[in-house]
Amino acid sequence: MATAGDYEAPPRRIERATAVTDGSGNAVFNWPAGAFSAPPVVTVAMQGVVGFRSHTITANSATSTTVNVLGAPVVSLLGIQILAASIPASGVTVHAHAVAP
Repeated sequence: MATAGDYEAPPRRIERATAVTDGSGNAVFNWPAGAFSAPPVVTVAMQGVVGFRSHTITANSATSTTVNVLGAPVVSLLGIQILAASIPASGVTVHAHAVAP
């Protein structure tokens, strides 16, 4: 902190966690007690994913965050690759960073 009267806001709380999706494609992150007083701002990344995958944060509170991952196999039809219907992707490693708002 400077002595010239400048104000510096205290750093925001940051938590990091890793989870693996279950059979329904859900990965649940439980934040430490008291880590956040309001739902944090969460960013998500998936590790080592082969094929097309998408993720959605389906629930977010001060105590936990749930991420749902869907996968769509690529199908070739007459030499053109298209995405088939999305299904829950189990066994995907998901990383989350949560920052206090």
